[in-house]
Amino acid sequence: MSLDVAIVEILAALSISAAAGIRITLPLLVLGLLQGEDFWYNVPILSNIYPPIVLGILISCCLIELIASKNLLGQRLLQIAYLPLCPIIGAILAIALIQGVPKILIGLVGGFVALLLQLIQAGWFYRWNRFPLWLSFLQDSLCIFLVYLALKAPQLGGIVALILLGLAVNSYKELRQWYLRQYQSRRDR
Repeated sequence: MSLDVAIVEILAALSISAAAGIRITLPLLVLGLLQGEDFWYNVPILSNIYPPIVLGILISCCLIELIASKNLLGQRLLQIAYLPLCPIIGAILAIALIQGVPKILIGLVGGFVALLLQLIQAGWFYRWNRFPLWLSFLQDSLCIFLVYLALKAPQLGGIVALILLGLAVNSYKELRQWYLRQYQSRRDR
């Protein structure tokens, strides 16, 4: 395998992992629909389940996820579910998408990318007390866009994922300063 092909696969894995850091079941469903029925045989864990059953479960979970993300209680429940599950799904998606690059390493990187993006979202959710409805729709659209880019334009998808990671690092700095101000104001009381 050439270095160019390996880099393209790594960028595609970053893109799909970033999508998993935004939503969990939506990237799995979109990727499975775009790749076809044979795709499910390459996905760790899901390859042991009959593909129509996997598709039915993913459609049900995706609908729940999309509906729940539009109200406050649903957003809180999703945050609780996302934190432990998104690194697992990010790793699974990254491993399922690549062919020749070392799968364990890509799985770890994919899981880390998904977890980092999810932690930043959880921080903003805590700060704002809820996500605005427009942001929820933006998350859905960005998730689908990242999956599409991972398949059709992996270089661009990887660049978008790297930009999201840069924004997440910047966002972390701002969240940390906000938290420290909150902590200082409570301490001064």
